[in-house]
This record gives sequence, C-alpha cells and structure tokens, in this order.
Amino acid sequence: MAKETKTMNLNFGPQHPAAHGVLRLILELDGEVIERADPHIGLLHRGTEKLIENKTYTQAVPYFDRLDYVAPMNQEHAFALAIEKLLEIKVPLRASYIRVIFCEIGRILSHILNITTQALDVGALTPSLWGFEEREKLMVFYERVSGSRLHANYFRPGGVHQDLPVGLKEDILDFCKNFPKVINDLENLLTDNRIFKQRNVDIGIVSPQDAVAHGFSGVMLRGSGIAWDLRRAQPYEVYEQFKFKIPVGKNGDCYDRYLCRIEEMRESTKIIIDALNNLPEGPVMTTDGKVSPPSRAAMKKSMEALIHHFKLFTEGYHVPKGEVYACVEAPKGEFGVYLIADGSNKPYRCK
Repeated sequence: MAKETKTMNLNFGPQHPAAHGVLRLILELDGEVIERADPHIGLLHRGTEKLIENKTYTQAVPYFDRLDYVAPMNQEHAFALAIEKLLEIKVPLRASYIRVIFCEIGRILSHILNITTQALDVGALTPSLWGFEEREKLMVFYERVSGSRLHANYFRPGGVHQDLPVGLKEDILDFCKNFPKVINDLENLLTDNRIFKQRNVDIGIVSPQDAVAHGFSGVMLRGSGIAWDLRRAQPYEVYEQFKFKIPVGKNGDCYDRYLCRIEEMRESTKIIIDALNNLPEGPVMTTDGKVSPPSRAAMKKSMEALIHHFKLFTEGYHVPKGEVYACVEAPKGEFGVYLIADGSNKPYRCK
C-alpha cells in the first residue's frame, strides 16, 4: 500500500519573529522543504509615488530615505542624479566624493545587518552583537553629517546639504583602519562554522539563467556568478576613478551570497579610504542659483538673498519638461528612479 504524503500549510508573518520587514508568506511545507510560497506584499505600502507628486523636488528627497531605511542615502542618490540629468547641472567634485563615501557607508550598514541577521536566523547570536556595535559607529557618522541617524535627507540635486564637519574625515579613516579586523572576526565565527554551512550551503540555489530571467540584481545576481555591478558597468558619479573588485559566487546559494557580502564590505572600506585620501577641496553644492540657496552670511547682508532663499524653500525650482531614468548600485541591488517633469516645481510622475 502506497504511503500518502500530506503537505502542511504555514502562515509566515506578517508578524513573525524571524521575518525582517513586514511580509506575509503562505508556505506549503513537505517536512522542512518549502514546496510552494504565496507572498502577500504591500503591508508597508504608503503611497510614496503619489505623495511625491504633491511635493517640490527638494521636499521629495526625504521620501527616498524611507524606501530602504537601512541604507537611506543610496536611494537619495538615484533621485538626485535623475533631477541633475534634467537640469543639466554639474556636481562639484568634492560633493561627488562625499556622495561616494556615504553610499559605501550605506552598503556596509546594509551588509552588516544582512549577514548578522542571517546568522541570527540559523542560531548564531554573537555576530549580531558585534555587527551592531559597528553599525552604531557608522550611524553616528550619519548623524554628524546630516543631523539624523536614520533618515538623513543629506543629498541635494547639485551636491550635498553641507560639508563634512571638523574631525569627521579622520574618524571615518580610523573606523576603516579597524573595520577589516571586525570582518575577519565575523568570518572566524561563520565562514567555516559547520552548523552555519549546513544551514546555508546548497540552500536557495539560483542558477545564472534563473537570476537573469527573474530580473535579479545586486548580490542576488552576483552570487549566481554574474559580475554585474552598475558602479563598474555603467559608472556614475566618480566611481570610474576607483579600483575595486566585484565578488561573484559559484553555486548561487545562500552561502555564496553571504561570502559576496563579506567581500563587498572589504571593497567598500577600500573605496572609502581611497575617497577620503583623495578628497578634493572646493564647494559641496552647485553654484547655480536656480537650485542652490544663498549662504547664511549672504542672507544677513542682502534682502535679495533672503527673498531668494524663501522662494527656493517654499515654491522650489522648476525642472524643464522631460523624462529620465537614473539608477545606482544600492546595497540590495539596482535602485532606479524614472522621473517625468512637466516644467513645474513638482514631479509629474516619479516611479
């Protein structure tokens, strides 16, 4: 008599202790093997695209922080690049270097969270304690440059909000000098750990063909052996001036993706050191008065400067009619902004 196997249905989320972010999955299990998954998305949907249509271009920047609050400045970057393309304005070199520095800090912030929570999910507590200590240091850098630990609102079309405060450059360099040792410590705990490997090797395998067919990007694509990174394939900002490796996996499993993130943190640290050591002098915001507010000193002396400042922050600037797509290599993959301008001070459409 043939045995009849019966699968079990399980609700994973939206409030599940192992779920990172609000997501509901209806899983069909055969033992420990997931046979089928039915995802229910949209539990964090807040209508961002529609909200942006009623804001000026400057007021829309903070909405991009919320799209990935683990690495907020990377999202701001794509929006700023899109507006700069339509306005045809050139970003000062110092501002471009500062953008690269904080985008790579964002990459490290995201990868630390990913690696340590991955370890936590398979039963390893120590990596998350060590990793979050390093994230705390990086979030202090965020706070010192923007005033906020999480939602920075730091990038601006044409540059960045303000220059690096005194002493921050040296403190970031000190962090980068010590951080590789922390990466080595995390690797000593996880990379050759028998239990960690048993729970990650040959799990969640994605072939290169499937990765391309499903439109994967970022670590998910590189973990399957495809060396696609927008910083190298379609350089933006000043990434063409930096030498860095693109780590790729061999098997496309969870373990390979973990190794890719470990190596990417090492490469990001090198990029930050290189950028800080070669940080040029100069302004951090374009001199184009249509988008750049006057200095506080000018406002104290000139009524015209005061009026200019008031109009920029109430009415905003008008962006020429057109449409553009700008994308960046964010920590979780390609992040793109499709922007349609109708000549007014607010986006007609931002997707």
